[in-house]
Amino acid sequence: MANTRWLDDDEMAAWTSFLEATHRVFREVEAQLRDEAGLSHPQYEVLIKLHGAGADGLRMTELATSLITSKSGLTYQVGQLEKRGLVTRGACPTDTRGVTARITPAGSEALRAAAPGHVERVRSVLIDLLDREQLTAVTDAMTSVNTRLREDG
Repeated sequence: MANTRWLDDDEMAAWTSFLEATHRVFREVEAQLRDEAGLSHPQYEVLIKLHGAGADGLRMTELATSLITSKSGLTYQVGQLEKRGLVTRGACPTDTRGVTARITPAGSEALRAAAPGHVERVRSVLIDLLDREQLTAVTDAMTSVNTRLREDG
């Protein structure tokens, strides 16, 4: 521990502000989706990714990677969506060991119904609280972090 680079006051303030803000934003977004759409935030993200993938859907491993989640966590969320008829799972046409998830018409409709409220909440708890300069700074900073962590991961 002699070589530990402890956080100075500015670094600690950045870290604790980041943690508090992300927890508060995620809590607000989660509550809105649950209360208005009956979806968890991870389920909403699954629907977004599958909708973007079109009729071919996505392999579960690819979906887990793109959502930065574990395969078991994704399996649970997709299972919940499947029970509601919002997604289907089936054998991957190019690899019999793989499983592909696809959004259903009901899933697309649930996504269309949930999106306006979701966007409104994201605006109210994050986007509209920042001016353009702050928004650019947040984007630049988080892009740098993501780029570095992708390279290391």
